[in-house]
Amino acid sequence: MEINYNINELESVATRLLEQINSKVVLFHGTMGVGKTTLIKAMVKALGSSDDVTSPTFSIVNEYESSTGSIFHFDMYRIENEMEALNFGFEDYLNSDTNWLLIEWPENVANLLPEDVSEITIKDKDKISRTLKLSQNELLTQKPAYERCNMQ
Repeated sequence: MEINYNINELESVATRLLEQINSKVVLFHGTMGVGKTTLIKAMVKALGSSDDVTSPTFSIVNEYESSTGSIFHFDMYRIENEMEALNFGFEDYLNSDTNWLLIEWPENVANLLPEDVSEITIKDKDKISRTLKLSQNELLTQKPAYERCNMQ
């Protein structure tokens, strides 16, 4: 799925994505400043959280609470190697079926990631517009993850 959008459409884009995503592990790809955290902020809100969403660039992970459970937002930009991620317990987060994991800069921990992920790639279209591409592991259930978490 590909979506062209601008900043004013973020809420509807986030809702549309959550209706399509079939994994609660979501990887975000894009250059610095393209809007990964901004999109995550809209997705966290769409998942029912009223928490203040900020970039976890220095903390590596931020936790948000929603009506559907915990949401963990990772920024792996500063991770120098996968052992560093293992040392802070990244593997424990991956072993949870109930939490959302929203991961920026996933290429820095690529060998640790499960196969069942959804991937979002964001590219600049111009100063105010972006192009987003959603890719998913087609082997997963076709029921969106958002629906599965609302049933629990």
